[in-house]
Amino acid sequence: MPAYEIRAALPSDEDQLLEVARHLNTVNLPHDRGAIRELLHVSEESFSQRLDVNRREYVFVLRDRLQGRIIGTSMVLAQLGRRDAPYIYVDVIEEEKYSATIDRHFHHQLLRIGYSYNGPTEIGGLVLHPDYRRVPERLGQFLSYIRFLFIATYRHLFRPEVVAELLPPLEPDGTSHLWEALGRKFTGLSYAEADVLSKKNKEFIKQLFPETVIYASLLSPQAQDVIGKVGAQTRGVEKMLRRIGFQYAHRVDPFDGGPHFVADTDEISLVKRTRRTPRPALAPASTLKGRGLIAVHRPEPPYFVSTLGGLDHGEHGVTIDEEAAAFLAVHEHHEVLTLPLD
Repeated sequence: MPAYEIRAALPSDEDQLLEVARHLNTVNLPHDRGAIRELLHVSEESFSQRLDVNRREYVFVLRDRLQGRIIGTSMVLAQLGRRDAPYIYVDVIEEEKYSATIDRHFHHQLLRIGYSYNGPTEIGGLVLHPDYRRVPERLGQFLSYIRFLFIATYRHLFRPEVVAELLPPLEPDGTSHLWEALGRKFTGLSYAEADVLSKKNKEFIKQLFPETVIYASLLSPQAQDVIGKVGAQTRGVEKMLRRIGFQYAHRVDPFDGGPHFVADTDEISLVKRTRRTPRPALAPASTLKGRGLIAVHRPEPPYFVSTLGGLDHGEHGVTIDEEAAAFLAVHEHHEVLTLPLD
């Protein structure tokens, strides 16, 4: 049977997710029981369709079935930007200046804060336990791709555009040079304090940040250097995003200057390659040429379950490996969701 599965997160996962967070303690997965409890509550309300569509946040958990523990997460936020919580970003604008009198030519970066109240879908929250980052199953890819399979399957729940916010270079202690040069001066908050507060309330950004254009050349060289740059820890993510259809939006995070990558939802290659098949053929994994994500969606908890298995997307239909089908309890009434891996 498959060694790993991804399924919808449930309130009963609280202790295990808290244990994962103890090792990592990221903004997406803080080592805080109250924050994780709220994350799991919103996710279950989303998968069960009890929450308004534009407020849904779907959290997936990756389980090592042999060890019986959760080892990673990823997320899809159905919509960034509502009247009570706008999508906030900073546009990066290029400007050229030239003086014939003194024969001086300058390229400037201008920063202008922006707000959207009806914004894109966001993918994020990808966290994988360090012990599993180099296993042959490429679990990071599994965690990443599951979000696109889900978006493709329930396309009507998501926006015409998808955004991914990447981390820029940060100091070892988590310091953001852009925040120190800009954000702290307008809010009086540290980077960590502002990032945590913004998850619940963004009002302080709108009220305290300047509405005028800011010339980046007035900031410290260290702050200028991180604007729109991808940090070492997310270069692999950038490469994957570009490969499947994303591009830099000339838009960055107002806290740390990390770049925003965007793509038209229907043009993302993984979305286009996902298939929904009412009754796939079954075969031994050893006879199948390919490999991919195989999933089913159920009306009851855990709502959505996926595993890695043998997979062929042929001209005449989809064939999945029989062990994966048995694990997922696929029967003739199940619609099976599939996405081949690269």
